[in-house]
Amino acid sequence: MQEQIREHIDRLVSTISITDAIDILIVAFIVYKVLGFIRETRAEQLIKGLLVLVVAGFLSDLFNLHVLSWIIRGAMTLGVIALVIVFQPELRRALEVVGRSKIGKAQFGYMDKEKTKSLISNFVKAVDYFSNNKIGALVIIERETLLNDIAETGVNMNAEVSYELLQNIFFEGSPLHDGAVILRGEKIFAAGCMLPLTHNNMLGKELGTRHRAGIGITENSDAVAIMVSEETGIISIASDGNLTRFLDIRTLEKNLLNIYLQDKDEEKGLSLRKLLRRIKNDNNTSE
Repeated sequence: MQEQIREHIDRLVSTISITDAIDILIVAFIVYKVLGFIRETRAEQLIKGLLVLVVAGFLSDLFNLHVLSWIIRGAMTLGVIALVIVFQPELRRALEVVGRSKIGKAQFGYMDKEKTKSLISNFVKAVDYFSNNKIGALVIIERETLLNDIAETGVNMNAEVSYELLQNIFFEGSPLHDGAVILRGEKIFAAGCMLPLTHNNMLGKELGTRHRAGIGITENSDAVAIMVSEETGIISIASDGNLTRFLDIRTLEKNLLNIYLQDKDEEKGLSLRKLLRRIKNDNNTSE
């Protein structure tokens, strides 16, 4: 018996070619990515429900339960259509992730180093002011996914990023105060923009509309959202639908440098630590 099993395994292995192995690895990788994408989302519960239907259909066929089998097959057919309708946001996000190419650089990839340093310095100074004075703010950093449709809900500005301009935009009496600012490259592309809210029901009740909007835009694009709470002054950052709260200014600087200067240090030999030191010195001098 053992010899027959061994011969069967040897025969099976001998028929597998390199192409078959590559095919299996590709399918396994796709399944792994899909499972990682739907993990801890509404789709996870639906997949569990579909698996229950598959098992129930198999058992109904096994025991010749024809009526039950017919009902289950009809439900699974309708389930495919329901998947497309109910999970349209998740499917859109998945297709956007697949469609993003690393061949093309983000729009800020070609920014001058000094302009980048000035932008981060002004932005961090403004966020520090908002946090200390409990002024609510929501800033979106556009990356590879263009946010033209979101910008159309606000006011087009195309202005240089400055500490004073950000102060005026998020001043409590400003008409643009409650909207979001979109940064494109080194400029403020638009202000007062309306963002899609997240559908994540696992978020805490202490998070208001500003935070839910910031998370929502990162679920539908590769943008990064920086938020300042109007009630507590807490600085938060959202990316890929994940929220990180209680950031200090130094951590915010590091995150911004990772976003804007991810490849520039290798090109020009300027270390991240050196650039951080220069920004810190500039801030101390201005104070």
